[in-house]
Parts: sequence; structure tokens; C-alpha cells
Amino acid sequence: MRYGPPKQSAWSTLKKLFGPLLIVGILLLKWGAKLKFLILPVLKFFPAILKTGGTMILSIGAYALLYPWWFALGLVLLIFVHECGHLVAARRVGLKVGAPVFIPFMGAFIALKDAPKNAWIEAQVGIGGPIFGALASLVCHVIYVITGHNLFLLLAHFGYLMNLFNLAPVGFLDGGRIATALSPWLWVVGTVIIGVLMVVSFNPILLLVLVMSLPRLVSLFRKRTDEEKRFYEVTPAQRVFMAILYFGLVAALALGMTMTPMPAVR
Repeated sequence: MRYGPPKQSAWSTLKKLFGPLLIVGILLLKWGAKLKFLILPVLKFFPAILKTGGTMILSIGAYALLYPWWFALGLVLLIFVHECGHLVAARRVGLKVGAPVFIPFMGAFIALKDAPKNAWIEAQVGIGGPIFGALASLVCHVIYVITGHNLFLLLAHFGYLMNLFNLAPVGFLDGGRIATALSPWLWVVGTVIIGVLMVVSFNPILLLVLVMSLPRLVSLFRKRTDEEKRFYEVTPAQRVFMAILYFGLVAALALGMTMTPMPAVR
């Protein structure tokens, strides 16, 4: 005589395997119409979330090879806030933009799906990033003053430095875009600044900035078409307003750097 549990039929086995799946399927059919309003927005933005989040994690990992992970995380978050400034400014003037994409050791960028119609719009998008970046650096500075934690002093210093560098009036940097509403001849000043920095301390990133800025610099010395002339038409009030924002931000960032002596990265 053999003892043990009775042998189950094939039908019983199938019911145990697929019964729970059938119940889940019925619930999805019943509640699907209600759930789709929650699921579809997530699915719509999933590629953008994956692209930004994935490249952020990649950048944090890359910076963590050289610096402590907590500093790498803070640095990438500062860059993210900077890019959000461009995104908000672009949306404000009616331009469609892509999600931020991070490039290790090069920062990040947002792709404009619509080209700015004139220099005034381009300058507004350009200055949005440094404004947000300066405010994020100031927040780190304030937290350092309250807590005395050197992490926030370090992040504040680097934040001020990064945004100040981005305001150099050259090529594709934010300052180069802002210069379109002030005077494109500021690109010459920016090129000289980058050249001096390369002589003082050579850096491949500076060389890349210089090379990629050459097309705009060369465009200064050729005759503009009527369409190009219309692009650079800016009212005196717009030019004065942007000049106050630009030079005021440069001064504020420079002051912030002097008030945040950089501690050692440990």
C-alpha cells in the first residue's frame, strides 16, 4: 500500500497555475478604463525619464571615479537644476524642448525642437540655466552657513564656478547665446577669454569649446542676409534689460566664488 497525497489531475494543475492569472486579467479588464488615466501618462514620459535618469546615473558614476560619491551626486544635481532653467525658459517662450541629457565631464544639454525665432528669444533661453544654477548654488551656500558642512561649501563653489564659466560670451555656451541680444561682437571677447585660459592651464574641454565656437565667430565677418539681420533685431529696452541680467549675474557669481573658499575634496 502506498501512502501520500492523492495524485492531482492535469486539470487541477492547470487551474492552480492559471487561476491567479485569470483573476488578474478580469480585474484589469474591469478597472482598465480607470487605470489607463494613471498608466498612460507614465508610459508617455517613460522614455524621457529613462533618458535623463539613465544619463544622470552614468554621470554620477563617472564623477565618482574621481571624487567621493556624495560630491558626484551633488554636482550632477546642480547641473540638473541648471538644465531645468533652460527648459523652463524655453517653455515660457513657447519652444518645444527635449528632456535633459547628461554627458560625463561635459555637463548636460537639452535639445531645442524649435529654433529660436530671434536673438531675444535665444538670449532668454540661454540665461535661464545660469539663473537657476546660481540660485541652486546659493541654496548650497546658505545650507553651509547654517550647518557648517564642507560638502555644501564645496558644491556652492563649484556651482558658482560652473555657471560663471557658462556665461563666457562664446559660441554655444550660455553666454554666447545671451550675446546675440547684446552684441554678437562679444563673441570675440569670449574667444580671447577662452584662449587665455588655455594658455594659463590647457584643458581639452576648453579646446573643444573654442573649436565649436569658430563657426559663429567666422559669421561675424561675412555679409548677413536679410533674414539674419531680422534675427538680430532687438529693441533698446530688451538689450538694456538683458545686459542688466547678464552682467549682474556675472558679478553675483564672481562674488559668490570669492565668498566660498574651496575646501579639499575628500
